[in-house]
Amino acid sequence: MTLRIISAEQIEFEGTVEQVTLPGVMGQFQVLKNHAALIAALKAGKMSFVADGNTVEREIHGGVADVKDNVVSVCLY
Repeated sequence: MTLRIISAEQIEFEGTVEQVTLPGVMGQFQVLKNHAALIAALKAGKMSFVADGNTVEREIHGGVADVKDNVVSVCLY
């Protein structure tokens, strides 16, 4: 699936990933290939994703995640 991490200034990351873990306001959740479509508000916390077998982690301050058709778009505040 494709992950896009977008801030107001730029596209911070765009690439193929195996999974994404996000800090939703209702709790942490994980997105895998063929996940159901969803839109979720994100809170401050740690997001992570696995690309080419490597786990990448980063702190975020909040945002919105959109999942549809194996594309995860994360718009950060």
